[in-house]
This record gives sequence, structure tokens and C-alpha cells, in this order.
Amino acid sequence: MALATTPELTEPPSRSVRRRPTPGWVAAGLGGLGVGYRLVLLLAEVPPSNSDEAVTGLVARHIAQGRDFPLFFYGQHYMGALESYLAAPLFAVLGSSTFALRLPNLLLYAAFLALMWQLTRRLYSPWLAAVTVGLLALGSDRILKNQLIAGGGYPEMNPAGALLVLLAVNLGLGAVRRTGPAYAGFGLVAGLTLWDDWLILPYVGAAGALLLGFRWRALGGRSGLALGAGSAVGLVPIVLHNLTAAPEHRSLAVYAGLGGGAGSWPDRLHGAVLFGLPMGTGLCPPGRCTPWQLWWGVAYPVLLGVAVLLAWRALRRATDRVTRVRQAGRLALLAGAATSLLAYAASGAAATSPVESARYLSVLLISTPAVLWPLWSALTRPYRPVRLAAAVPLAGLAVSMLLASASLLVASPELAGRATQRRDLVAGLDRLGVREFYTDYWTCNTVIFLSRERIVCGVIGEDLRAGWDRHPRYPRLVAEAPRPAFVLAERSALDLAVRAHLRGAGVPVTETILAGHSVYRPSAPVDLPLH
Repeated sequence: MALATTPELTEPPSRSVRRRPTPGWVAAGLGGLGVGYRLVLLLAEVPPSNSDEAVTGLVARHIAQGRDFPLFFYGQHYMGALESYLAAPLFAVLGSSTFALRLPNLLLYAAFLALMWQLTRRLYSPWLAAVTVGLLALGSDRILKNQLIAGGGYPEMNPAGALLVLLAVNLGLGAVRRTGPAYAGFGLVAGLTLWDDWLILPYVGAAGALLLGFRWRALGGRSGLALGAGSAVGLVPIVLHNLTAAPEHRSLAVYAGLGGGAGSWPDRLHGAVLFGLPMGTGLCPPGRCTPWQLWWGVAYPVLLGVAVLLAWRALRRATDRVTRVRQAGRLALLAGAATSLLAYAASGAAATSPVESARYLSVLLISTPAVLWPLWSALTRPYRPVRLAAAVPLAGLAVSMLLASASLLVASPELAGRATQRRDLVAGLDRLGVREFYTDYWTCNTVIFLSRERIVCGVIGEDLRAGWDRHPRYPRLVAEAPRPAFVLAERSALDLAVRAHLRGAGVPVTETILAGHSVYRPSAPVDLPLH
């Protein structure tokens, strides 16, 4: 009798299913690379710190110790000390250091990427949002200076501007469940920007106009109360300052005197547009732009104008609220960029110091997707020549920004060496027993901060007179010292001037070369600074 057999159960042949990457995962990966890139450079102290950042650190140190709670950085009456207050809790736990000072800025950058992903996805498309995050993950020397150095205002401006526009768009779309905190948050951030840095005001104004245009009815009730309450809290620092400061130190007076009128209009337009746009948005290597990189200074205004026309036409044709809010949101980003660029071009800084002053264009990063939209939308057109014409500048932009980032990596060992040199200088001064000395501005505050105020200094200029001391305590301690030393960058003009003066004084001096600096220790008091 034959046994019946049952067929074996077999699984169907497996098919390898390739999942296409989603824009969210691509954006997360690119954003992670951007944060990691900056963390590595932060640990290496690249870009190198400077005396202005050291003042931020000293303010944070004093806040953490409960010694002082200033509204602004020492020695000035503008640019709120927000970065110092953000770093103060870390100083209280970890001690004062450049790393602890910059760590909140890295977190602000990560928040900026997340906000730009949400904003671009809401106003445009998920894949453009991923591309935007990818471009913002790159970082030239100028970009990283703006994002990592705690020099006042720059690291927090972009996340603040992106947040305000995103809140206005989401509230306009009715996409916010708890509107009270959203309105209060909008008011708080907008108010704080008036204390922190006025460079972001074009985006604050554009976001406010967007909110008012689509939610004006709601502002008559609880939403308006929440917005007003948040604004009132955010405005406390700047209102307190203007109520107690001398007339010449009040906000409007101070900012009115900062613009400067030097330079012809051709020089300003060249410095702001042709040179400033590629430098300020991350296409140039440290300190310079080669002629071929200036193409972005021509393309950017053209793309800005085309994007305005596209958004305006779409807004006029819109028949539903969602489309109207989206197109108005795009116009808000474009208005912020145009106003910021025009304001910078009107300043003398664009003509007289275009390399360093390109930092004033850092806010344009918020408008990255709005400016790229004409090219991105052309990629979906059926005509191949149109797609190719759009792909070439997009690829050129990405390659230019990548090369600029690579050039920073190449220069990073030299830049990191400057941080080592400063630490060596502090260690050497400790060995020599130098506790009070005179020096230039760019050395003084850095040494005070790195030494955690063990060593103090006073600033002198090349005319051997007192220079810009941010805090009166330090030069007073130097003036009270019996024989203050002189620590000057070797072979600098100030070094030569002090050397000649010391020889003329006839006082025996011990000279030491230390970490690229000449250290002069007189055996008797010397009349410096001159009065």
C-alpha cells in the first residue's frame, strides 16, 4: 500500500525590495553630518576664538558666579548678552571654557536645521527641504564663524527667524492645536530679538505681517492676549535698558550711529551683492572669494526676483486659504532676504570691510529654499533643456559650498594652532609669574578669559595711550600693580613702539619671547599708557 505523501510547504522565492530613501531620513542623515562636522571643529576650537568672544565668556562667567547680570556685553549698549546667559549654566557645572561657551550655539544650529526642514516642507516640498538641510549642513569659514563663535547675536538669529516664520505659517494654516502657547512664543521670541540683535528684524517684520494678515480676527481675543503677554516678557530687557540708559546709549541712537556712510554706491553694491552674497552664504574659502565664485552674487538677485514674481502670481490666483498662506509665507522669506540685503548695501561696512562684514548677511540662510525654488521647480518641467539649465546652477552651488567647506578643513590645523598658541601664552605667563600686563585689544580679553581671571591686562594702542577696555576693573588692577609687564605680538607695530619707549625710559627690562609674543618685564614702573 503506497503511503500518501504531502507536499512540502515551501516559501515563495524572496524578492529583495529596495526601499527608496525618504526625504525625512535623507534630511536627518545630512543634518547629522552637519552637526557632527561642527562638533569636530568645535572640539578643535576652529574657527579660532577672539577677544570679542572672550568678553562673551567673561560675562557668562560672572553670571554663573552671581557677580553681575548685564543686559549687554561689557563696553557697549547694543547686542543683548543672550549667549552669555545660555552658557552660564554650563559654566556653573563644567567651569568656564571655550567649549562650554560654544556648545549652546551648536544646539541652536541643530534647532535651525530642524526648523528649516519643517518650514521648507510646509511651504515647498519634502525633497527641497532635504536639499536645503544638506546645503545648510555644509559650512565655510564665514558660516562657521557665524554659527559657532559666541560673538553676540549671530548663532541665535537664524533659528529665531525661522521659528517666527514657521509659527506664522502654521497659525495661518490652522495647523497648531494649542494656539495660546504658539502666540505667546511668537511674542516672546519677537520681543527678545529687539534686545538681542536687530539684524533679524526684517524677518520679524515679515513674519509679523504674515501673522497679522491671516489671523487678525483671532488677535482680538485670547490669542491677542497671549501674543501681548509673550511680547511684554520678551521686551523687558530692552525696555529696561531704554528707561535707565542715557539718551545717547538708547537703542535707536546706538543703532543709528552704526550704519556708517563711507564708500561709494558702486563699492557698496560690489561689497554687498557681488562679493557679499557668495562670502556671506558660504561659497568662499577663508578670507577671500576667487573671481569664479562671484557668479552667485549675480545669480542670487535674479533668482530672488523670479521667486517674488512666481509667489506673487500664485498668490493672486489662489482660491483657497492653504495656497494663499503658503504663497504669502514664501513672500515673507523673500521680503526678509531682500530687505536684509538692501540694508547691508546701504551701510558703509559693505564697502570698507566686505570680508568681515559679510557676517551681516548670515540671516539670508533662512531664505535658502525660497531663492532656490525657481531652479527646483524648473527641474520638474517636461523640457530637458529647461531641466538642464536649472540643474547646472544647483550643482554649481552645492559644489562651491562643498569646496569652501573642504578649504576650511584643510586650513583647520593652522587655525587650531592659534588656539594652542593662546593656551601656551597663558601657561607661559603663569610660569613667568606675570599677573598684570598691557597689551593690544585682541590679546587682552582672550588671556583674561583663558586664565579664568588669574591674569588681567589693560589695552593700549599704537600711540601708547589707553585703548578700548571692555570692563574697568581689569585696567585698574594693572594700573595699581607695581611693575606691570607688556605682552605684545612679536614684531607688531605696537611691539616696536613699546620697545622704543622702554629703551628711552632707561629702565632695565627683561625680555622673553613667548608663544609668538614679546614679553617685557621692567625692573621699575614705566609711564604707560601715556596720558
